Amino acid sequence: MVAEGVGAAPVATPGLLRRVEAVVFFTVFLDLVGFGIVIPMLPFYVQSMGGSARTVGILLGCFSFTQLLATPLLGRYSDRHGRRSVILLSLLANAVAMALFALASHQRLLPLLFASRILAGATSGNIAACQAALADVTTKETRARAMGRIGAGIGLGMVLGPTLGGLFSGLGPWVPPLLAGGLALVGFVAAFFAMPETHPVEKRVEAKSQTRWSALQGSPRRKALGLVLGLFFAVFLSMTTLQVAFALLVQARLGWGSKEVGYTFAVVGGLGMVIQGGLIGPLSRAAGEFRLMICGALLLAGGMAGLAVSWQALPMMASVVLVGVGTGFLQPLISSQASQVAPPSQQGAVLGLAQSCGGLARTVGPVASGWMYASWSTQAPFLTGMVSALAAAGLGLLLRRETGDDAGR
Repeated sequence: MVAEGVGAAPVATPGLLRRVEAVVFFTVFLDLVGFGIVIPMLPFYVQSMGGSARTVGILLGCFSFTQLLATPLLGRYSDRHGRRSVILLSLLANAVAMALFALASHQRLLPLLFASRILAGATSGNIAACQAALADVTTKETRARAMGRIGAGIGLGMVLGPTLGGLFSGLGPWVPPLLAGGLALVGFVAAFFAMPETHPVEKRVEAKSQTRWSALQGSPRRKALGLVLGLFFAVFLSMTTLQVAFALLVQARLGWGSKEVGYTFAVVGGLGMVIQGGLIGPLSRAAGEFRLMICGALLLAGGMAGLAVSWQALPMMASVVLVGVGTGFLQPLISSQASQVAPPSQQGAVLGLAQSCGGLARTVGPVASGWMYASWSTQAPFLTGMVSALAAAGLGLLLRRETGDDAGR
């Protein structure tokens, strides 16, 4: 095994795979704990500073817009210079962004809150780089299970994060984001000492010789890649509805506050952790990735429809469960498909491009959801999320036909 951190990547042995999976899981977990601490309560922060539902949508859209611009660049950088440096940069910048968030919350400065989310979005290449690192050391057969480890880290982080946010919110509005920043620093230290470089030097040289968009132009599966990018857009467009409108919906219909919203997001994260951490591998082998992906999109659509028409706690939570199960299936499987249609030397670029399509959805979705909630009705954002999830199911069927995979299952 050769030197790690700089230079050539180590040989992809089973031991290396376990190490990379463990570091990626821990890194993503800490990152998403921080995310889960602050995001479910973001509408309440904005309201306390005099903002409206539209302001919430614009704030989330600013994060996603800068993420949209930066993620392909960070993915391309990881193809040329390795995954490790991008992961470290993202974690350190997230810690700074959360410190700004805490200051904005303490001083009730809405412009500073916008600045913190813009910085976080511009350096949020962590997930795509982690996905590319796993793609470097896995095969097609083991990739869905490995991508499930990222999903499990996301899920567990989204269990603990909203729970901690709800518990610590009573100490002051600045405490949860400061805690999130501290966790990002812990993740930075852990990744600095434990994360090996996974991207071989020869593939970095090949990536440097290609243009930025050759991931699309030079791929023999351009149509399949286009469908995958459409899947990312449709799935994340549906999911953003929950981040923007759910807190406002349950506040209006059920009188819930930040604690109840935090615990509800913890339920969604818990479902994702169970599915992606243990069930996604056996289920994808038994049913096929495409069938499971389409099932996830239909469950997501059903959950969004349920949220639109629920006025009591029990049906509201049943709908949340459908959303949690659906997204638990979708997130690792669409990432697996993106890595499978990418040339080996362009895993980072393609996964970054896919994340950017998700980022485009997270740019358009929050602004549109906030505007629909404020201008049309409380139901409109969730019905739009339902339509988007149904579109994802249709794209999954087209992708299955295009690739010919799982044809008999």
